[in-house]
Amino acid sequence: MATRKGGDAAGRTDPAFPPISTGKFDDVPEPPMPVIDPDNAADPSTQYSRYRTRLSTHRTGLSEHRTGLSEHRTRLSDRRTGLSVNRTEMSSRRTGMSFQRTRLSADRTLMSVIRTSLSMIGFGFTIYSFFHGLAQSGAIAEGNNAARFFGQALILLGTGILALGIVYHLIFMSGLRRERTAMKTAELVHAESVYPVSVPLITAVLLLLLGIFAAVGIIMRIGPFG
Repeated sequence: MATRKGGDAAGRTDPAFPPISTGKFDDVPEPPMPVIDPDNAADPSTQYSRYRTRLSTHRTGLSEHRTGLSEHRTRLSDRRTGLSVNRTEMSSRRTGMSFQRTRLSADRTLMSVIRTSLSMIGFGFTIYSFFHGLAQSGAIAEGNNAARFFGQALILLGTGILALGIVYHLIFMSGLRRERTAMKTAELVHAESVYPVSVPLITAVLLLLLGIFAAVGIIMRIGPFG
């Protein structure tokens, strides 16, 4: 019977899992059959009794060896269970961090919408103010309003895009929070990290109010923008 040894491919032995050895049963065959003297009538009974004793001892040793192998398999199973628990814990933490990365990605997307809307609103307001000043100074005819209408359209378009971006961000974040809560209830993630207030969302709302105020002032010609 071959010897089983614990350790890795480099031959290092794990102290928690010592090598398994068959001890005195390594490469030891069963006891040989006794040779009986036919001229001695009392000898066969004695020889066979001793042979049965040796076989019993050999079976006991094999049983102890099987018990040792079973205990070693149990320890290996416990270790695999511990490793599985650690992998599950790491997976839960990675999933929790994935929610945070997704939230930050949504904030970056909203910031891109803010930059686009701010560019359109600023460009539209610049065009409107420039041609409105030329009309007041008499450099261009008063009835030539095409450029000013174009500036107003840019302001309205930028404000509309920003409003859609805010609505999309709120819908997405609401779904993400529901999914995170459901996974926390199912104990798939810890969900211990907090979801702070989104600064890009606050900025987008303030910019949306400013865009609406500017658009209404330009169209109705009231307030500082009119």
